Amino acid sequence: DTLLQYAAMLLKWNQVYNLTAIRSPAEVLTHHLLDSLAAVQPLRRYLETQGLSDAAVLDVGSGGGLPGIVLTIACPELKVTCVDTVSKKAAFIQQAAIQLPRQVMGGRLASRHARVESLDTPFDVVCSRAFASLPDFTQWSSKALKPGAGICYSGAMSRCCNSGTRFGMTV
Repeated sequence: DTLLQYAAMLLKWNQVYNLTAIRSPAEVLTHHLLDSLAAVQPLRRYLETQGLSDAAVLDVGSGGGLPGIVLTIACPELKVTCVDTVSKKAAFIQQAAIQLPRQVMGGRLASRHARVESLDTPFDVVCSRAFASLPDFTQWSSKALKPGAGICYSGAMSRCCNSGTRFGMTV
């Protein structure tokens, strides 16, 4: 239910703020929500292998909150921060954190209007779905990673990696 509320909110805001190129409700479900949900099980497996029961996740270039908002809804054990350089996108994520049901979100979603390179808070996992090339993503995000932290990247969230072995775990 919360995922559908988020999808409706994304579509509504998208009419004015151009958060995503996808405008069809069906495509939002398949191209955004299901694609983001595909990362949940591999991310949970990674966190389990690292002994992390509650992890801090950074979603880089979050845009309309993908995958960050979806991960927050699907994974109550995560605290997610979404970062984007575009203020209207960061504002949308902040509004989603306020507007989506508190009992689901639980204050676990934060929005930052910034460049990832400017962040100095370390995260357990840094992820991105449609941000930049893999080399650029890893270079720009490196300061935001705790030592030995995980990194997930893809246009379709297809790779989850341990930064200690540099892209060692494939989803």
